[in-house]
Amino acid sequence: MRKTFFLLLGILSGALVGAAAALLLAPYSGKELQGQIRARAQDLLEQGKQAAAARRVELQAQLDAFKRGKTATLAE
Repeated sequence: MRKTFFLLLGILSGALVGAAAALLLAPYSGKELQGQIRARAQDLLEQGKQAAAARRVELQAQLDAFKRGKTATLAE
């Protein structure tokens, strides 16, 4: 019983110290960090959409060339 009590006390105190350290050492506030994450995610989504559109154009050109009976090579 005593070992369990000290184990739980150690876990609780470690969690409190960790939470306090995280709050004191965080480089940005919660709202600022959320804004940065949201902006980064939107940038990555936009880059993905642009890459998909470029690949679609490339594949459509290859398909058109194949339909005309010409050999098309993949551009790397």
